[in-house]
Amino acid sequence: MDSLTWGVVVVAVLLGVAWYLSYSAARLDRLHTRAEGALSALDAQLVRRAEATLELANSGAVDPASALMLAGAASESLEAHNERAIEDDLLDGQRFGAREGLESDLTEALQAALTPDVVAGLRAEDSDGLGASALQRVEAAGVRVQLARRFLNDAVTDVRRVRRKPVVRLFRLAGHADLPRTVEFDDELPPAVRD
Repeated sequence: MDSLTWGVVVVAVLLGVAWYLSYSAARLDRLHTRAEGALSALDAQLVRRAEATLELANSGAVDPASALMLAGAASESLEAHNERAIEDDLLDGQRFGAREGLESDLTEALQAALTPDVVAGLRAEDSDGLGASALQRVEAAGVRVQLARRFLNDAVTDVRRVRRKPVVRLFRLAGHADLPRTVEFDDELPPAVRD
C-alpha cells in the first residue's frame, strides 16, 4: 500500500472513532436528561400525593387522630418540597435522600390511618362523597408515585450502566455531571386501598 491509501485508512478510522465518541456522548447526555426529567416527575407526583392526603385529612371523613397524623405527614412532605425548590436543587438527586425518610413517613401514616374498616366506610359513603373522592385521589396519586419512582430508578440504572463503560470513563464523556442515584423509599399503598 502506498502512503495515500494509508492516509485514507487512518482518516477513515479517526472519523469512525470521532463519530462513535460523539454518538456516545450524545447518548449519555440524553440519558442524563431523561433521569433529570424523571426526578422532576417524581417530585410532582409526591406533591400531588401529599396534597391528596391533606384533602383526605381535611375532609372530615377520618377520625381526628388519623386526620392529624395524615395532615402532619403530608405537611412535612410539602415543606420539604418547598425547601428544595427554594434551594434550587430540584434536579439534584444527591440531595433528594433527605426527603426519602419523609416520604416513607407519609406512606406509614397512610397505612396506619387507612385500615380496612376506614376504607370500607369511606367507599360506602353516600352523603356528600368527599371522603370517597379524597380516597380515590390518594389511591391514584399513590399509584403515580410508584410508577414515577420506577421510571426514575430505571433511568438512573441506564445512566450508571453507560457511565461504567471503559470508553466513557477513558474519554471522560460524562464531563462534570454528578452520578445520579436511585431514590428508595416506602411507597406501598395501604393493603385495604389496593383491594
